[in-house]
Amino acid sequence: MQPSAIKYEPYTPNGNGFLPTMTALAGVDEIRVPVESDQDIVAARQKGRALAARLGFSSSDATMVATAISELARNIVLYASRGEICFRLESRGADPILVIKACDEGDGIADVPQALQDGYSTSGRLGVGLPGVRRLMDEFEISSIVGRGTVVVVKKWKQ
Repeated sequence: MQPSAIKYEPYTPNGNGFLPTMTALAGVDEIRVPVESDQDIVAARQKGRALAARLGFSSSDATMVATAISELARNIVLYASRGEICFRLESRGADPILVIKACDEGDGIADVPQALQDGYSTSGRLGVGLPGVRRLMDEFEISSIVGRGTVVVVKKWKQ
């Protein structure tokens, strides 16, 4: 699977907090998981995996979803102290698309392209977080404003 193209744009949410290009289907509820601690990372991961399984995603795709959520939630805890992971559904014909949004009001990312390079890390960790999430998911968008926060929206299509 080829990594998806990256879309950079300033964070300008619409009424439901999603970028205008990521509007979900009408009538579908959003699931929000606050993230402030390691326990919240686990909770968000479990909810995402369970949702993927309920939607009929394969076990390997559900694992990819859970891994991406772990990375996104870990970034919230490490770099912003608190934020949230939100889940919504979209569709592509009859197939569901799981949309995951990670948002925070932390310091933001000064150099997004650099943060998306394999091996880059400001925390001394392995530097596989955002590039790994991008590879695991079918779509990836990131918006970050220094001093205001970061929003990452990813999608996984049911194969």
